[in-house]
Amino acid sequence: MADTFFKNFLTKNITFVPLFETESSTLAKDYIKLLFMKNWIHIFRYLKDYKRWIALHVFCIIFSVIGSICSFVMIAPFLKLLFGVEDINVVEPGAFELNATYLSNYLNYFLNNIIVHYGSYSALGFVVGLVIFSSLIRTLFSFLASSCLVPIRGGISRSFRNKMYEKVTKLPLSYFSKEKKGDLMSRMTNDVQEVEWSILSSLESFICSPIEIIGFLLMLFFLNYQLTLFVLLLLPIAALIIGSLGVKLKKSSTDAQSKMGLMLSTIEETLSGIRIIKAFTAEKIVNQKFQKKNQEYTKIQMRIFRRNYLASPLSEFLSWVIVGVILAFGGYLVLNSNSSFPAEAFITYIMFFTQIISPAKKFTTANYNLQKGVASLNRIEEVLNAKNTILEKENAIKISSFAHQIEYKNVYFKYLEDWILHNINLTIKHGQTIALVGQSGSGKSTMADMLPRFYDVNEGEILIDGKDIKDLNINNLRNLFGIVNQEPILFNDTIFNNIAFGMEHVEEESVYQAATIANAHEFIVQCPDGYHTNIGDRGNNLSGGQRTRISIARALLHNPPILILDEATSSLDSESEKLVQEALDHLMKTRTSIVIAHRLSTIYNADLICVLQKGKIVEQGTHHDLLQIEHGIYRKLYETQAFQE
Repeated sequence: MADTFFKNFLTKNITFVPLFETESSTLAKDYIKLLFMKNWIHIFRYLKDYKRWIALHVFCIIFSVIGSICSFVMIAPFLKLLFGVEDINVVEPGAFELNATYLSNYLNYFLNNIIVHYGSYSALGFVVGLVIFSSLIRTLFSFLASSCLVPIRGGISRSFRNKMYEKVTKLPLSYFSKEKKGDLMSRMTNDVQEVEWSILSSLESFICSPIEIIGFLLMLFFLNYQLTLFVLLLLPIAALIIGSLGVKLKKSSTDAQSKMGLMLSTIEETLSGIRIIKAFTAEKIVNQKFQKKNQEYTKIQMRIFRRNYLASPLSEFLSWVIVGVILAFGGYLVLNSNSSFPAEAFITYIMFFTQIISPAKKFTTANYNLQKGVASLNRIEEVLNAKNTILEKENAIKISSFAHQIEYKNVYFKYLEDWILHNINLTIKHGQTIALVGQSGSGKSTMADMLPRFYDVNEGEILIDGKDIKDLNINNLRNLFGIVNQEPILFNDTIFNNIAFGMEHVEEESVYQAATIANAHEFIVQCPDGYHTNIGDRGNNLSGGQRTRISIARALLHNPPILILDEATSSLDSESEKLVQEALDHLMKTRTSIVIAHRLSTIYNADLICVLQKGKIVEQGTHHDLLQIEHGIYRKLYETQAFQE
């Protein structure tokens, strides 16, 4: 019958093609890929710096397994001799042979000598002592094996966090306009933690469990290879059943981490806009929005928990099903009068097989954890592998000064599909103050952001002293600019560190001097700890005018040749504006300035005013010249503001 089956199989009368058209078969194929360590090959790239610790771990596990085996090899001779299953015989076995018969005979001989010379109780004490000593060896080396993984877990998590933080600081601004900050925070925290707890926790099981399983399987082959071969035919079936759940778990884990990212984005938006939420009594609405996202996340988590909880009992049940099959088949061999498989050897066999159940369960649990961890690892690598579009050329030109002019030549730019800037042509000479005015969305800030290469042109070029900025060293290029934004960007640190931000080994006197010129020294010394006062998250402990003056002091300390002032006074009261404007006047002396202006009163003295509309420069000239243009856009803006004032 078997010959007929294999003959039909080889002649392709039996086909398994329809099987692979079902969802379950796809899961089976995915799990087979897992069995071939596809995911671990991917993960091992991050373990290459920890080869010594992994080698020590394997070394300790091997001795731990040897300790376990030594405990159980005493079972058969103990049962035979201690309880008088056979007559005492002190004949020493012959030449050494690597098989179960020789080992059994030698242990019989060894215990017989103890019983004959010291009695059965001494033999019992010896066996118990050997079992305890073997257990001590196993426990000691098991602890040492786990300890070897501590540097790996800590090191890889630290490495991921460092790499992600470094990558985030290097990615272009265009990346952050597409991604949610909360999701990025989730990837840098929750996903890294998931990798640590899921993948690195699984590492122990994936290394330890196979060694234990192989060690005990060798002993099973040693005891009865026929019965062991029969068992091995059953194990892949159980593995495929359990593995199908693990493949589904990976998708659920990816969804869960994505939902967590959305929740963190909602939390971040809520904390940033708490003043507006309270002002518009929107607490109920934002709570409902958060609760909906939280409910979606909880549903996915519950599905993951159920599958997790199913893994261990399912693997244990299948293991005991196999034990039942072994009891039936092994019992048949023992009861068969022609069999050479004695009862005590069968009992020892069962004891060894039950020891496989525990590492097999760990291996299954590790598979589940691995699927969750790989989902998080993929999310981490999406950030690490994100393309940085602002690239520095090899042998980029180093530049330390600005001497002549900045040129925009036929510049076009778009974020996605619609053009933001159209055919921009502009020359800014050294020492000039250029003002950019226009309605919101006309491209003023984008035009300024392209100078330090926060964004790159799609067409055309921008030149500094005749050199394309794409050919320049990026750090050198950005060191030419000092930027003061409409909304000052400060950090949760001291006033001193915010002014000296980005600089090392700064003298205190230089910071004091910059703050004085920026009209900030007076209010700083009145703070509780002076220059060492912490200003809170985003500088919330300071007023708007104070934050702007600190930003100006920061720009003054860096002493850049080119300034970009992005509506720095637009949100200030009259008194603060006066102080800030005085500071700006000090800052702009002897420097080339690009001023993005909302209040036209701040740019009357600009050397050149460029009026932008829908991404195009539609008018340019001095304040006086532009007012002479009838029906001109600038004149209309000026008259509107004059009327409002």
